[in-house]
Amino acid sequence: MRVSVLALAVCLIVLPKILSAQEGNRALPDPFTFNSGQKVKSVREWERRRKEILEIMTHEMYGKAPERPKNMRFEVFDLDKDALGGKATRKQVTVHITEKGKEAQFDLLIYIPNQVKHPVPAIIGINFIGNQAIHADPGIKLTTAWVEKSGMFPCSADGKAGDACRGVNASQWAVDSILVRGYALVTLYREETASDRKEFAFQTGVHTLYPELQQREDNFGTVAAWAWALSRGMDYLETDRNIDAKRVAVFGFSRLGKAALWAGATDRRFAAVLSNESGAGGGKQFRRGIGEDINRLCTVFPHWYARSLGKYKGKDTELPFDQHFVLSLIAPRPVYLATAEDDKNADPQGEFATARAADAVYRFLGTSGFPDVPFPALNQPVSGQIGFHIRPGGHDVKMFDWIQFLNFSDLHLQK
Repeated sequence: MRVSVLALAVCLIVLPKILSAQEGNRALPDPFTFNSGQKVKSVREWERRRKEILEIMTHEMYGKAPERPKNMRFEVFDLDKDALGGKATRKQVTVHITEKGKEAQFDLLIYIPNQVKHPVPAIIGINFIGNQAIHADPGIKLTTAWVEKSGMFPCSADGKAGDACRGVNASQWAVDSILVRGYALVTLYREETASDRKEFAFQTGVHTLYPELQQREDNFGTVAAWAWALSRGMDYLETDRNIDAKRVAVFGFSRLGKAALWAGATDRRFAAVLSNESGAGGGKQFRRGIGEDINRLCTVFPHWYARSLGKYKGKDTELPFDQHFVLSLIAPRPVYLATAEDDKNADPQGEFATARAADAVYRFLGTSGFPDVPFPALNQPVSGQIGFHIRPGGHDVKMFDWIQFLNFSDLHLQK
C-alpha cells in the first residue's frame, strides 16, 4: 500500500509537468515573451518586443532588406484623364533607383477614379504577368521584362509581352469594382522588381543594386524584395496629390500575398493588408505541419526566402516563430486573410489559426481583434480588425474575394 501511495504521489507531481511540457511543444511561440523570457506588460514594452520580432523574422526567414534609397526619382510618362471611357485617370510612372552607378527601374500603373472627390484611398499590389495583363486598356505600356506562360497566365510563348498579353489576367483584378467603390488601383510587375525564376534569382531588378546583401546568411530574399518594391511604390504615392497616402491598403495573391503581408509588417505606412491565399510563408501556420512546408519552399523556391530559413527544413512543427508573428508586426492595423476550400497547400484552417493566434496582440493594442467564432462556413466572412473568409474553389482571386476586400476596406479606410 505504501508503494502504491508513493507511486501515486510521484504521478501527481511528475505527470502535470510532462503534460505541461507536451502542451508547450504544441503551443505557438508567444509574441508577448521577450527573448530574455520576460513578459510584455505595457504598450511601450510592446514596441521593444515588436523590434525583437521584426529582427527574428528578418534574420530567420525573409532576409535583410536595404534602407529607403537616397537616389530615387519618379518619371510620370503617361497621363490620361479620360481613361476607361472617362471613369478613371490613368497614370504610368517609372520608379528609377540608383546605387553606386547602377540603376534599376520598374513601372507603376495607376488608375484613379474620376467620379469621387480627391484625394482618394488606394489599393496597391504586385501582379504576376505584367501591368498590361490586368486590363485590356491599350494605353498600358507593355512590359519589356520576361513574362510567364502557364495555364493560369496564358501569354506569349517566347517570354515577351505582346498585344496578346493584354487583359489576360483581368479576372483577378476587379478594376471597375475598385474604381466604383472610390479607390485608386496601383500595380507593379514582379519580374520588373525581382526575378521569380530561380535560375535568374538575384540577377535582375532591385537585387542588382545590393549584391553585398546576398553574401549574408540572412540574404535579401525575393519575397522581401517584392515587399521592398511595394514600399517604393508607397514612396511615390506620398507625392501624388490625388491619392491619400495615409489610406493605402497593400494587396497580394499567392506568393505575392506573402510579399503583401511582409510589406505591411515592415512598413507601417500601409494602412491595411489584404492577403489572398498566401499560404506557407504568408498567412498559414507552419507549426500545424499541414500543406506546403519549409522543405518545399527552400527546395522549389530557394530564392523566395533567406538561406537562413533552410536550417528549419523538416522542423516546421518546432519553429521558434510562426506567421502570427507577422500579423503581430502589422497590428493594430487591419489585415484580411482570404482562403479557398480546395487550396489545400495553403491550408485554410492554418490561415484561420494564424488569425486567431494574432488576436491577443490586436486586443492588447486596443482593437476588436478577431471574433471568437468557430471555423466559418463557405462564403461567410468573419470580420473584426482581422478579417477572414473561405470560399468554394481553388487557388485564384475571384470577385467574391474582392467584394470582401472592398467591404473590409470600406470599414477601415473610407472617411
